[in-house]
Amino acid sequence: MSLHLISHTLCPYVQRAAISLAEKEVTFERTYIDLANKPDWFLAVSPLGKTPVLLEGEAAIFESAVILEYLEETQPNPLHPRDALERARHRAWMEFGSAVLNDIAGFYSASDDRGFEAKIAVLREKFKRLEAELEAGPYFAGDRFSLVDVVFGPVFRYFDVFDQIGAFGILADLPKVDSWRQALGSRGSVENAVGNDYPSLLRVFLLRRNAHLSSLMRTTRNGRDDTADMEA
Repeated sequence: MSLHLISHTLCPYVQRAAISLAEKEVTFERTYIDLANKPDWFLAVSPLGKTPVLLEGEAAIFESAVILEYLEETQPNPLHPRDALERARHRAWMEFGSAVLNDIAGFYSASDDRGFEAKIAVLREKFKRLEAELEAGPYFAGDRFSLVDVVFGPVFRYFDVFDQIGAFGILADLPKVDSWRQALGSRGSVENAVGNDYPSLLRVFLLRRNAHLSSLMRTTRNGRDDTADMEA
């Protein structure tokens, strides 16, 4: 049966599924929806009203972790380690990656400077913990690309935009993390998990949060409004 990935343009969890499918060299159809205006057919296949959803024929699989495990069980080119203990360790770090995504959401949603700085500190500590855990590279477990890398590809993609806004120091002086980030950013499956318009769409999304980060985005070095070249 053919696979059909229901997506949203900015959803990092959708990117996980798209990366895994690409790594497994599986052909799939992709449909994007507007989560602010969810169609009835989508709500019928997504009990939680979230993306991603993977359709195989008429069967719907939802939640990114479940989708990744299903692809591991049914498709070629496994990304999990073969050893059970190492596989469990990788699953734990995938959960850690989800916690990082939650902290990133807290970072860009913080309403004031105090909350903003607190989220910077939390994220900084998480990446310092990763720095201590990482092996020689280029990926999480060395030479072999794994599902932990699938999870962190979308994480680092946020920082490509954050770095254009300001120097927040979250990833500073973490050489193994930086090397990992560069390796993921240049891998085809990670690059192609989003469209070319992703950075501009993310910037618009961040501006519309009307959070502390949004106010920083509106101030540029030359005083020009950062929204000048963007859609309203």
